[in-house]
Amino acid sequence: MSRIGKIPVAIPSGVEVKLDGNHVKVKGPKGNLERTLHEAVTIKQDANALTISPINETNELKRFHGLSRTLVANMVEGVSKGFEKRLKLIGVGYRAAKQGTSLNLTLGYSHPIIFEPISGVNLDVEKQTTIIVSGASKEDVGEVAAKIRSLRAPEPYHGKGVRYEDEHIATKVGKAAGKK
Repeated sequence: MSRIGKIPVAIPSGVEVKLDGNHVKVKGPKGNLERTLHEAVTIKQDANALTISPINETNELKRFHGLSRTLVANMVEGVSKGFEKRLKLIGVGYRAAKQGTSLNLTLGYSHPIIFEPISGVNLDVEKQTTIIVSGASKEDVGEVAAKIRSLRAPEPYHGKGVRYEDEHIATKVGKAAGKK
């Protein structure tokens, strides 16, 4: 049995969970999320916790046990606290500005880039060089942050580009500095 899958998912106050077979609906102050879990697991709701268990112990089906528990735990955490990723713009003239719900990015190209987020994800700009991506779904927040980063990924010689706030880019030595 999965070590992660054995741990029950606590339901905080203010969060409602509705089960319909393997279809889970979670409602909280930050939003609503729903997902259908794999048929290899069963989910049960106690007073303040959800327990996920595999239908049988075959290796083929056990792999979905911990995954399903983590997906449900992320849903509960997302509707109660929310998720956030921060991106930094590093480079001369690189900046971001919010236009309604979209983002206007100047990333060194000959034209500005207008980025539209998917529904359920909020974009905020702090000091023109920091973008905050937040929302209830961990998957959607990560996907939007990755798409923004891919618009100008950090390059290895000067480190210019869009990077996650806690990301470290190992810079290379240029060819002029390598000669002696």
